[in-house]
Amino acid sequence: MIHATVHWTNHADDFDKHRYSRAHTWMFDGGLQVPASSSPDIVAVPMSDSSAVDPEEAFVASLSSCHMLWFLSIAAKAGFALQDYRDQAVGEMKSNDDGKLSIAIVTLHPVITWSGTTVPTANEVHQMHRQAHEECFIANSVKTEVRIES
Repeated sequence: MIHATVHWTNHADDFDKHRYSRAHTWMFDGGLQVPASSSPDIVAVPMSDSSAVDPEEAFVASLSSCHMLWFLSIAAKAGFALQDYRDQAVGEMKSNDDGKLSIAIVTLHPVITWSGTTVPTANEVHQMHRQAHEECFIANSVKTEVRIES
């Protein structure tokens, strides 16, 4: 089982006029609390907290993180060592077949710095990314197209 607690409290008198803060907190099993909010691109500040994580950012980050963790495991098992892995993942909002906005495409842009004496070929890197995508629990759970451009 996977658990997360989401908590929001009303601090406004005009809730029914949509004049309430969308800021809330995500709490995880290890005790971490993350400030969260709607995106300021969707709900304007001050009703959104631009310094908090919004669900769309978290979705993109979770796909990227899951892919990276699988990639690291696959590379280690293959005998390759990494020094650094950085991904500037991008999500694209589009209307789906039902006319609803969705995160239709997430493009991962991993940049890897290898260490050690054995560095994989471009084809081996491509195969490790393909395998990481196939193993990623998050990617296996969503309709979103995930692209990998490295």
